[in-house]
Amino acid sequence: MNVIGATHVRKTFRRPTKEVVTALDDVSLECPASRITALVGPDGAGKTTFLRLAAGLLRADGGMVTVLGKDAAVAPREVQARVAYMPQRFGLYEDLTVRENLDLYSSLHGVSDAGKKERYPRLMDMTALGPFMDRLAGHLSGGMKQKLGLACTLVRAPELLLLDEPTVGVDPVSRRELWVIIRQLAADGVTVLMSTSYLDEAELCGHVVVLHEGRVLASGAPAELTEAARGLVFEVEPRPGCAPRELQARLIDDARVLDALPEGGRVRLLTAELASVGGVASARPVTPRFADAFMVLVRRSKPSRPLARRTDVNDSPAVHARGRPTFVRVRELVRSFGEFVAVDHVSFEVKQGEVFGLLGPNGAGKTTTFRMLCGLLAPTSGTLEVAGIDLHRGRASARQKIGYVAQKFSLYGLLSVRENLEFFGSAYGLRGSDLRRRVEAALRRYELDRFATLASEHLPGGYKRRLAMASALLHGPEILFLDEPTSGADPLSRREFWREVTSLSARGVTVIVTTHFMEEAEYCDHLVVMDSGRVLAHGAPAEVRELGCPVPGRELTMEDAFVSIVERSRAAARVGAA
Repeated sequence: MNVIGATHVRKTFRRPTKEVVTALDDVSLECPASRITALVGPDGAGKTTFLRLAAGLLRADGGMVTVLGKDAAVAPREVQARVAYMPQRFGLYEDLTVRENLDLYSSLHGVSDAGKKERYPRLMDMTALGPFMDRLAGHLSGGMKQKLGLACTLVRAPELLLLDEPTVGVDPVSRRELWVIIRQLAADGVTVLMSTSYLDEAELCGHVVVLHEGRVLASGAPAELTEAARGLVFEVEPRPGCAPRELQARLIDDARVLDALPEGGRVRLLTAELASVGGVASARPVTPRFADAFMVLVRRSKPSRPLARRTDVNDSPAVHARGRPTFVRVRELVRSFGEFVAVDHVSFEVKQGEVFGLLGPNGAGKTTTFRMLCGLLAPTSGTLEVAGIDLHRGRASARQKIGYVAQKFSLYGLLSVRENLEFFGSAYGLRGSDLRRRVEAALRRYELDRFATLASEHLPGGYKRRLAMASALLHGPEILFLDEPTSGADPLSRREFWREVTSLSARGVTVIVTTHFMEEAEYCDHLVVMDSGRVLAHGAPAEVRELGCPVPGRELTMEDAFVSIVERSRAAARVGAA
């Protein structure tokens, strides 16, 4: 039995520029009952539009969407009475407590006092939020907020649960906890339809639908779809003196390569023409994953342009770690907010041209550290130097050397793309012909030309990230801070983004980045893992993987290592507290 059925669905939107955008184009799909179905696809594939149609919030221009046997366009209220929908930006009230948020949503859904008494204990047990019922939602970590949002969505028992990117911005530990909840709901008979930008999550689902440019490329069980990559996946070794990140950049520029990803000190390569691909010391075939099949399906759906070449890594002299000057020096850094210590005696160094990763769960202190490094927040104590400037005394002069891309889109939504670039360029002291030249170059480089007059709030998600990066780099900074820059980005956008980071590093720009995608930690030269404001692990990616593995000789993924390091530290803290 299928809980959702779509037949030849079409949906278009009109942008403020009068351009008509086709979000869904002749889409037909099914979602089996009591299973988890994942919608995956690049930005603009139509995932959110389909979820909103299934929730009865939009009406299709053509075709039909049936939900639980009802036409969602004809009987939206009947559908909504049986469906729970959690959008990407779920509307928690941060100045209300956990209990007050639950009470508010219970009232909106007509849940009686008796229903609350029956439902709340199960929700609190499921989400582990019981001890925090009286805490303000605004004081919860990102993962706890997502769990509270899910609990508010489930204040009444739905037959169908719609989740739009429920794990975006959530650290790996919390992401695994959310998945325990989702799988338990499915085991209890709730049908789940979710969109996700994590392809490893799609592999956990019973059914997957791959969307691209509003069309269905494939659907079925993940194992069935993975066969599309059989015989195309290889693990390749870089030649001596070539970092995995540099090899990946060279490979991904090759039109014969479908995908390349640094992994475990090597590069995972997806190609049908291995013999023709250069720059590889050795290669061995490996078992495909669903992520490999996704890249095959999307890349082959139509001839696509290679990822944009920013700086040719092949022709750029490699900037190796030896001999590089130290560009950032942090010693015993502390930041307190009243009695709360957000950053607790943190120390590390970053050399010029390095890509340095700050990893940690939500609330670990990464963003606070970032803000101090950027000169936006004064430390309570400790030493902090950027480009030889002591930030205690020279924050204003240090900012001229810094570019910053925030977690959330922080540009001016009512200004056009061009106006944002002009504003940020002038804020960094660019004027006249120099400013105009740099703005035009940025529009071309980041392929923002066609959106130049569009208000930035109307940009597609991937292009918002491009505009944020272009604005941060307009003045030619020596160091770039990236705070979860790919949160919510699809795999194609993430590959393109990191291709740009590799180019910047090759030109000597120092990059410090936070990310919840642990595969992205493999692009870093060095990284630290933080939790509760303290550094738990520090080193090259291979060294951090070893620290996370209690069994000598066994290889872990970076995510496994990260979770192991954090959970061991938390277990030790609990023992110490007892």
